[in-house]
Amino acid sequence: MSPAGALGRLRIGLSANVLDPDPDRRFYPRSHLVYAEDSMTRLFARHGALVFVVPLPDDAPAAPGLDEVVAELDAVVLTGGADIAPETYGEEPLRPEWAGQRTRDVYEIDLVRAALDAGKPVLGICRGHQLLNVALGGTLWQDIATQTGSDLGHRSQERYHHNRHDVSLVEGSALAALYPGRTRASVNSVHHQAIADVAPSLVVEATCPIDGVVEAVRLAGSAPGSDRWAVGVQWHPEFDAVADTEGALPPDALDATPIVEEFLAAARHARERRS
Repeated sequence: MSPAGALGRLRIGLSANVLDPDPDRRFYPRSHLVYAEDSMTRLFARHGALVFVVPLPDDAPAAPGLDEVVAELDAVVLTGGADIAPETYGEEPLRPEWAGQRTRDVYEIDLVRAALDAGKPVLGICRGHQLLNVALGGTLWQDIATQTGSDLGHRSQERYHHNRHDVSLVEGSALAALYPGRTRASVNSVHHQAIADVAPSLVVEATCPIDGVVEAVRLAGSAPGSDRWAVGVQWHPEFDAVADTEGALPPDALDATPIVEEFLAAARHARERRS
């Protein structure tokens, strides 16, 4: 049997990054753009999956809705990107620069609901980890340093994905089971928002040992064979997967492979249930 399996290659849908028209932008200044980062598409393609960007819905009568798009996919990834708008979780922005992208929030929340209702696994990465929490009823810190007093730099514009800190894996969690014998590991850190109130249906699977920031969550009961599977991680596994091929990761870095393989295993089980 080929790596793709008897039912063919898995079809993974990525939520779109969004750029509104900007006259100061040197490329496509008048265009509304949707896109995915190359490292994200490669992360799943290297495991044999077909990768697609899920378009924002169109209100034209003939345009497919998100539920129709999700029906053609095996799983959904909520990608990184701009801040989540505080209005999305019932707050006002504390600063103008934290206003976020409300349009994208609405699209991705609808995408989460369509995927979970259809029994399709959802993996949230960075912004996607936060969005998953908000979609299921949780809230965020608009800015970690301002609202929690933490002096750990969870984001550095200069270091970007080279900025790192440790995470502690929660003992007995499904995430910890993917890394036998490990209780701490190094991850990249490219965010200034973070989960505040954890959604009622999520369980925490990793935290930052320095300031307690929630670094990984899981929909309670999620396992590859369960009816509903959703996991969020605050770091970017795709950045480390690329850096690993370049020999640029520290020895204590958390390997992205087990997380990706569990997600794809959940997608295969979901497909098999429908076949």
